[in-house]
Amino acid sequence: MYVDEFMSKGKIDPEFFSIWGADTPGGYHTEGDIVSVLADGTDINALWSIYQQTTNIYNEHQAALVQLLTFPVVNPIETVPQVGEAEFELASEFGIPRSRQIELTYFQMGYDFDDYDGRTAFTWKFLRDADVRQVDAIHNAMLTADGRLVFRKVMEALFDNRNRETDIRKQAYPVYPLYNADGTVPPSYKGQTFTGSHNHYMVSGNVKIDSTDLEDAYENIAEHGYGLEAGTTFVWLGNKAEIKEIKKFKSGVANNNGAIANYDYIPAPNQPTMIVPNEAGLLGSRPPTSWNGLPVTGSYGDILIIEEPYIPVGYSVLFGTGGEGDLQNLVGLREHANPAYRGLRLIAGNQQRYPLVDSYYARAFGTGVRQRAGAVIMQYSAPGAYVIPNQYKKGTGLI
Repeated sequence: MYVDEFMSKGKIDPEFFSIWGADTPGGYHTEGDIVSVLADGTDINALWSIYQQTTNIYNEHQAALVQLLTFPVVNPIETVPQVGEAEFELASEFGIPRSRQIELTYFQMGYDFDDYDGRTAFTWKFLRDADVRQVDAIHNAMLTADGRLVFRKVMEALFDNRNRETDIRKQAYPVYPLYNADGTVPPSYKGQTFTGSHNHYMVSGNVKIDSTDLEDAYENIAEHGYGLEAGTTFVWLGNKAEIKEIKKFKSGVANNNGAIANYDYIPAPNQPTMIVPNEAGLLGSRPPTSWNGLPVTGSYGDILIIEEPYIPVGYSVLFGTGGEGDLQNLVGLREHANPAYRGLRLIAGNQQRYPLVDSYYARAFGTGVRQRAGAVIMQYSAPGAYVIPNQYKKGTGLI
């Protein structure tokens, strides 16, 4: 039946008709033009089924670093109680202890939320001549793009030290970074009190990293209650340029900027061998070759040193983690309350009979720091205010 006859009977919207046609750039092809198998005989519907399975596996084994930095949340807002300290008094034989009024305040933090997607579309001529490896390459590129997106948004939540707001049910809620001297007073811990100027965005004062930078960043986290006894593992992430300097740190010996190291840098067993003069033996154990899927370069004190090329030169992240998806992890990774909308989703496009021809990769999520004391971002530069690196500044660059 001719198209004009369909349109005259109101069965086709003229604008909808524009997605058809063999030579229309970016358009689709009629059912008769669809290729059902690739050049190597692979059934494209069977391949679609395999891709659905691979996205499920991908969601189960998300990037190791992201899982160590995040905790999954589905609530758009968390109300975190801040409990003050109480004291006992000397008991008397007949006295009744005074009721202690413990200061209890609540701290509300929100998580933003956005939808992201990408699309793949294949012409029948491409599918006719392509083999499964070519189509696989495109699918894998979309998985990689999703991984970069999630990683970037987690890094933005950490590196961007500006408070922001998100709209939740038509009401603005704050989304916080790490402690950034915004007037928020962290809870006291073991007699250690803090002020509203407390800051976890530190500027070293020197271009080259030294051992004091690592030790100061560690103390800035540990003083809030993070430690080995609490099940916390301390991880330092930085670029190769900074790691080259850390490898020189030796206990009692001056390093960069005149700092005296309190510990030795200890290489992991998988690192290149070296001769250490006057070596009296190793006190303690060597760091692991890998930890939670991440290759370990070495350790300094209680800190695991891990090279991460996506950390900008001149910056580092020291964070405490309880493991994959642990409650004490830094960033809340918010997904939809409906499980059907979580993770990376592969959705069929308009060609339902041959969904591989036109398909959408979609993810809906948001972030927000939920453990404001759980990390330190260090910038290695002359004294001055902290500067957000451009690649992790919200609202700039590609996603």
